[in-house]
Formats: sequence, C-alpha cells, structure tokens
Amino acid sequence: MPELERPKRSRKGIAKAGKPVELSGAQDLYAFLYKACDIIRGPVSHENFKDYITPLLYFKRISDVWDEERDRALEESGGDEEYALFPEQHRFVIPEGCHWADIRKRTENLGAAIVGAMRQIELANPNTLYGVLSIFGTANWTDKSILSDGRIADLLNHFSKRRLGNGDYSADLMGDAYEILLKKFADESKKKAGEFYTPRAVVKLLVRILDPQPGERVYDPACGSGGMLIEAIHHMHNDTLCCGSIYGQEKNVTNAAVAKMNLFLHGAADFDVIQGDTLRDPKIVSGDQLARFECVIANPPFSLDKWGATEWSSDRYGRNLWGTPPDSCGDYAWLQHMVASMAWENGRVAVVLPQGVLFRGDAEGQIREKLVKSDLIEAVVTLGERLFYGAGIAPCVLILRRRKRPERVGKMLMLDGSKIFTPQRAQNELSPADVDRLFGLYERFADEEDFSKVVTVREVEEKGCVLSPNRYVVYHKAEVKPYAEVKREYLAAVEAVRLAEQRFKEVMS
Repeated sequence: MPELERPKRSRKGIAKAGKPVELSGAQDLYAFLYKACDIIRGPVSHENFKDYITPLLYFKRISDVWDEERDRALEESGGDEEYALFPEQHRFVIPEGCHWADIRKRTENLGAAIVGAMRQIELANPNTLYGVLSIFGTANWTDKSILSDGRIADLLNHFSKRRLGNGDYSADLMGDAYEILLKKFADESKKKAGEFYTPRAVVKLLVRILDPQPGERVYDPACGSGGMLIEAIHHMHNDTLCCGSIYGQEKNVTNAAVAKMNLFLHGAADFDVIQGDTLRDPKIVSGDQLARFECVIANPPFSLDKWGATEWSSDRYGRNLWGTPPDSCGDYAWLQHMVASMAWENGRVAVVLPQGVLFRGDAEGQIREKLVKSDLIEAVVTLGERLFYGAGIAPCVLILRRRKRPERVGKMLMLDGSKIFTPQRAQNELSPADVDRLFGLYERFADEEDFSKVVTVREVEEKGCVLSPNRYVVYHKAEVKPYAEVKREYLAAVEAVRLAEQRFKEVMS
C-alpha cells in the first residue's frame, strides 16, 4: 500500500486528503498495529512496546482527524483556508510544524522531533491532553543507541501506510483494536502486565454485576489502562449522560497516560483520569471530602507493600473506617478507600482482591469482622487460578452495596467459581459462557450444590468472620463403596490382567 502523505499546510491552499482506506475489522487493524512492534523488537523489550506504539498511534490518530476536520471546514466554507485553520473547527489544536507529516519530512534526530511535537500538542491542548503525550517523551526516544533515526523512520513509514481518522476507523473499532493490542502486550510482558491490564472477561462480569446506569458516576481508583471505565461506558451504550461521569486515578505515570488515550480512542469525550497515589493522596475529591460515586470498581495491586500505613492511621478523609492494615499489605486499605467513596444512597462496589483477604487474621481479621457486621457485603466470589497476569494465586471478588434488596438484607451470597473457567495452555480464561454462568449464579442468589450458598451475617460471625465460600458451600459427596466390595473388584481386575497377559503370550508364541 502506498504511503499517505499529509497535504501541505500552506497559506495559499490546502489540498484535499486522499481517498480513505476501506474499513477493516478490529483484528485487521490490530495486526497492522502489531507489525509496528516488529520494527522495534530487539532494541526495545516487549514489556516496553506500549511506551512507543501507544503515543505514535495517538499522534497519528490526532493528525488524521485534524485533516478530516480541515477538509470538512474547507467544503463548508467553499475553500476558505483561513476558516478551515480556525481552532474552533478542530477537536485538538496542532501547532505549526507539529503535525505527523511535518515529522515525516525530518531525516535527522527523529526521536527528538517526535518528543518535541507531542509536547507542543499537549501544551496547546491543556484541558484535554495534559499529561497524556509528554510522559512518553523519555530519554529512550532520543537515545539513538536504542532507536536509530533509520528505525524510527521505518516506524513512521509503517504507520503512514494507513489513515487512522474517524472516517477510516470508528472510535469503537479503533478502541477495540487497541484493546486487542494491549492484551497482546500483556501476553508478552506476563508478570508486569497485571498493573495495567485486567482480563476483559473479568471486567465484563464486574460491570454486569454493578449495572451502571446513564447518569450514574463510575470511579476506578486503580484504573490501569482504563478497561473497567471503558466497559462501564459500553454497558451504558455510550449514552451522552456518561460525559462527565467517568473518573479514575492511577499511580503509574505511563499507565495513566495509556488510560487517557484508551478512553479517547474509544470515543469517550469527557472524563477525568488523574495520575497519583490513591492511597496516600486521593485526587478525586469534593472540597475537603472524598468524592462519592454510585459505582466504584477496581482491580488494585495485590498485597501492596509499603503503601502508607503511617499516614492512613490519621487519614484526613476518614478512610480508616475499620482500622489500619499492616504496611506490608494494602488490600484492606484499597477496600476501605472504595467503601468511603460509595454514594450514600445507591453506592456499590466491585473489587478484585487476593483470596487472603477472606481469612487472614490479626489486624486484617479485625477489619474483616467490622466489614461483616456492617452488612455491606452482598456477595463473595472466588475465581479460578491463572486467570490474571502475574498472579499465581486465585483471586476473589467482593460485591458491596449500600442498599440491598429487602430479601438480601442481613445475608450474603458465597459463590465458589473456582472451577468455572476455560483451561488454556498458557493462561486460563473466562469464556462468554463462563461469564454468563457466574453472573447467573450471582443473580439467582440461591443455594446451588457445589457452587453457591446464601448465608446470614450471624452464620459468618459464628465461623470467625471467615469469608471463604468453600467454608459454606455444600459440595456433592460421591458414594463410598464398602471396603470388601472395592477389594473384590480390585482382585477381579488383577486376575483379568493376568489372564490377558497369559493369552497374549500364547498368541505371540
């Protein structure tokens, strides 16, 4: 496919862009994007692919959308070039010399040119792109021992083979392709993937349980690449009431930028994702109080060490509702932060945690006892092993609600989903049928042998407030045959084998 050049941006006239490429599926676009990884494979390790491919993808998308908007303005104005260049005609401002095509004209110091262009675009769009592009302007871009000018030129040439504007790829298709790319990055980086990528089947299950509605506010205090927020928007069918109702915070600087780009690529127009340490310094606040949300959803870092217990003991937001967890494990700090962020009327929480939170003792046991007595827990779900990147242990999901259905008050569902998954060679997964089965068990909220048990708060207290479903679920017991019968069958089988061997020898001789 020939390379597509951006029309010249002169004051004397702007040529129209070429004919858009035919719409392709998300898998086809993903394959095109992933080929870019092959260009930098070797000098760049696979766990860092997203740090290079993500900003270039977004830089190209912004430039191509800008071209579309310019062409539309030219058509509307009868070719008025000055009108077409007005910032009001464009979603993003691209300063002179910072367009994708401007960088492609360069032959030297391409890394520095990319960094400079992204920084200038960010400064020109402080309300939408602050902290999104410049974070990728690391020394690696300008270190020619990692990426030479020739290799960067190959990367630019590859991306230039397709236009990536809205007329070429819809926001949903572009976002879906990027999600597939993120999963591929996660597959290759393994242990490091857990901090930015949650398996999408798990995300779908949690969002389906919380069932966010248009107009409700959704918050992820450890949003990683933004997958849970995006799934919440999809669940609400991209309703316009989602605008201004999506919030997230992420400690990792690069992942926070990836989350913003991911939301943009999926077509989200108005959201608030902030970089920062949620446990030490929550940024999503209302005055001097934590902001509150109808839906709080997260897959925070498991058993985080040195998370800030000292500050927590006198937390100014009052998040130490039931006590201070040990500084060696922040699981219950995340949980209490999320509870403190629930709306008073209809707040609900879905959080993925290691199963240790269900039974560990000492300070965590005391916190769990108060959590149980609060009657906020609606369901405890254990999941199968090897579903999550970098987590050898099987996780669990806690579902909490401020306002339970009347028939569920004082009760909670113990759901053992440890056997509900689809085995895979490298990593197990939840198929759509698995998700449906788990959701069905949750929705029915009833006793089902081997899988679920409805228990009262009192029953849980009597078991020392241990929340492990396998302590409550009734499992099918296979019929045990009498010893004499088993021995008789065994001896008969041994004799059958002896006779078969004897017959075999006779035939062979």
